[in-house]
Amino acid sequence: MSKRQVILDTETTGLDPNQGHRIIEIACVEMINRRLTKNTFHQRIHPEREIDEGATQVHGISLEDLEHEPKFAAIADAFLNYVDGAELIIHNAPFDVGFLNAELRRVAKPPITKICSVTDTLAMARELHPGKRNTLDALCERYEVDNSARTFHGALMDAELLADVYTAMTRGQDSLAIGIDPSSGTGMAGSAQAGGPTKRPAILKVVRASPEEVAQHVEHIARIDKASGGKAVWNTLTFNSTS
Repeated sequence: MSKRQVILDTETTGLDPNQGHRIIEIACVEMINRRLTKNTFHQRIHPEREIDEGATQVHGISLEDLEHEPKFAAIADAFLNYVDGAELIIHNAPFDVGFLNAELRRVAKPPITKICSVTDTLAMARELHPGKRNTLDALCERYEVDNSARTFHGALMDAELLADVYTAMTRGQDSLAIGIDPSSGTGMAGSAQAGGPTKRPAILKVVRASPEEVAQHVEHIARIDKASGGKAVWNTLTFNSTS
């Protein structure tokens, strides 16, 4: 069965839904089997209240920008239908989930956690990188994700960046499939793009890893093992670094 994940981000009028602050933008990008699709959900929303000046400085959205946008009640069903049954990937999930649940209560809908599971990438990052900055920008820098266009916190851009960061944070056993053409079942290294299978040389040169390379490999596998919850199969293998 295909694993469907939805990377989600929101923008809001302020910091606390318990003080009446509202969602003004929701963006979702879909990932199936760890590959992004073109199926997205993106909607700006009229919040029916003023937007805090500090919030506008962060996301660049004013109430005037939302004058002709629908209210949350008008888009609630479309949003719920889109995310139904998915695993939501959210950076600092308690913030977004708190706002989503507050909006859903207003329209007599069940909490988002009743229809979706939630993964918090901020919690993941803090476990993987204790004592380090784990903002989205910091993670983009750490995992070499280009965020140069991020001058404001836009929900769609942030969701797309988070998708790349999440994939980098959790890369592991699926990396063995890199270079494999799923339609043919053959690796790209084993077939010529235009002329079929390539001919292997009669004698293959064996290049063994140096002790430094083995140490780097062990460190990398340890990170994968931690990110995958102890599921990295390479820990059961041994590596010979002698020539």
